[in-house]
Amino acid sequence: MTVAPETMANAIRFLSADAVQKANSGHPGMPMGMADAATVLFSRFMKFDPKAPNWADRDRFVLSAGHGSMLLYSLLYLTGYEDMTKDQISNFRQFGAITAGHPEYGHATGIEMTTGPLGQGIATAVGMALGERLMNAKFNDDIVDHYTYVIAGDGCLMEGISHEAISMAGRLGLGKLIVMWDDNEICIDGATSKTVNDDQIARFKASGWDVQAVDGHDQEAVAVAIEAAQKTDTPSMIACKTTIGWGAPTKAGSHSTHGAPLGDDEIAGMREKLGWTAAPFEIPQDVLDAWRAVGAKGSSTREAWEGRLNADGAKGEFERLMSGALPNGWKDAFNAYKKQLSEDKPGWATRKASQEALNALTAIIPEMVGGSADLTGSNLTKTPSTGDVEPGNFDGRYMYYGVREHGMAAAMNGLALHGGIMPYGGTFLVFADYMRGSMRLSALMGKRVAYVLTHDSIGLGEDGPTHQPVETIASMRAMPNLVVMRPADAVETAECWAVAVELSKTPSALALSRQGAPCYRTEHTDENLSAKGAYILAEAEGGDRKVTLIGTGTEVKQAMEARDILQAEGIPTAVVSMPSWELFDAQSAEYRLDVLGEDTVRVAVEAALGMGWEKYIGGGGTFVGMTGFGASAPAGELYKHFGITAEAVAAAAKSKL
Repeated sequence: MTVAPETMANAIRFLSADAVQKANSGHPGMPMGMADAATVLFSRFMKFDPKAPNWADRDRFVLSAGHGSMLLYSLLYLTGYEDMTKDQISNFRQFGAITAGHPEYGHATGIEMTTGPLGQGIATAVGMALGERLMNAKFNDDIVDHYTYVIAGDGCLMEGISHEAISMAGRLGLGKLIVMWDDNEICIDGATSKTVNDDQIARFKASGWDVQAVDGHDQEAVAVAIEAAQKTDTPSMIACKTTIGWGAPTKAGSHSTHGAPLGDDEIAGMREKLGWTAAPFEIPQDVLDAWRAVGAKGSSTREAWEGRLNADGAKGEFERLMSGALPNGWKDAFNAYKKQLSEDKPGWATRKASQEALNALTAIIPEMVGGSADLTGSNLTKTPSTGDVEPGNFDGRYMYYGVREHGMAAAMNGLALHGGIMPYGGTFLVFADYMRGSMRLSALMGKRVAYVLTHDSIGLGEDGPTHQPVETIASMRAMPNLVVMRPADAVETAECWAVAVELSKTPSALALSRQGAPCYRTEHTDENLSAKGAYILAEAEGGDRKVTLIGTGTEVKQAMEARDILQAEGIPTAVVSMPSWELFDAQSAEYRLDVLGEDTVRVAVEAALGMGWEKYIGGGGTFVGMTGFGASAPAGELYKHFGITAEAVAAAAKSKL
């Protein structure tokens, strides 16, 4: 006997309600409201195979409304993902379970990304859909041809990042992106009318999307809408009018179902109302069989795809790209470039040095896809190898993201999550705050995304304190699993880029200067000294080291000049260049002590706030840098005004001797 689709949807509802009830926390209303639409999507349209969850040409499903995580966990269990067991469902939100309060990338197969911060899912999905098109242009329909589906809620569309994402997707014409909006008119505070009266349908249309509106509880209507959306050459939004907590006898339609358990009495009434007699976490065998059949049907499609891939001459390159492995020989070619730098001794700004490094890297690593948030000529992120990505032409490798820093960062996360692409994108360092939510997800998910952050200090000069990021680098260093690098010269910049492309499970942020920087690394070595985080750039002379001067970025110049002053006065002084705290902290204790020196006065110099430097300078050291916001003036005047000079560094050292 065929199981009714409505009964299949009820399996999602009861798993969700029972799990939230047992955990005594969670969000049952959204999974209950979108159970019908999700049932249609997974049972009739989604291309996936639970037995091969990382199949490269699977459709991607993003639960942007991540608080409704039990919707996703229920679907994964019901369709037969091996790691999503009944025990995991019943231990929802408990320590050690893969069923965290919000979906966490890497905890369970079938979770395409971490969601929970509203708006991040829909914005990251734009990057996934873009990744599909870029890889399709490279490998053809036989190898890459899949959809990206999103379930987003009212909160996702309230977040400002959604505007950036919707606009970007419409501009690019991402026809294989389909967003299903859970239009339930409820938010935590109550009716959405308390907060917004936006015409979302008009909004999406204005950005070039195809839009439909359906009853989200009419499964046939939802199916017709998805089928139509698949045929468009624009991104699609389907407004699914739903009742939050659908099926609950007294709480359906109420904000009380959004973020709290329904209660035992309400769930008992729901069982009676919907005719569901199974005990908590039990699914009637015929219903479970119907769902497992849904999960099993993708295997033949996947096997046919594998046959096409095996017969394709590009199989090896496709699999290399999807694995994240770098091309053979890239490091030798890049070391030859680095050797030339040491010979040429260019005094470039480190943003220029970054451009030159990218010129070399993008020529030998074809998966690198760059971009900038409307600052290409300032960030210097465009290279001869990276042609423009345009609507209908996805052969390029460079994105003009526009003034959409947050959307850019989310899209880069999506590109990295899709696979086959190594994204990097630029803006001014101070505007990292605009995209911090997505940068945090890069770190939390452990994805290789490179942030090119130029104009990194008061050295940018006349643009003034609005653009001078005195506190930004400290805040980025505070973020776990983000490697922050502030190189001192052209050679260090090249080395930092080599680090960035080799970080397989960590994003990176390169803080780069507007002003020029002398080239100190004039003796070539294949060894990547910057990968150690810090190293001795100039050793003390004339006796045992008395002073260690630690500089980053362009302030290595002040450290080197201060060393000259101190050495002339008979004070043996070493200079340590420290491009990355995180990389230095990963070295052995012996190496760190050898670099910083034992029983020496340590002085750090950086044109930023001193927060965190005490870890390296110790109680007997001191810091030369900023103590507040900057000012508008030529860079040289600002360094003198704020006391970030060689003389100030030397005086600080002597004051501690």
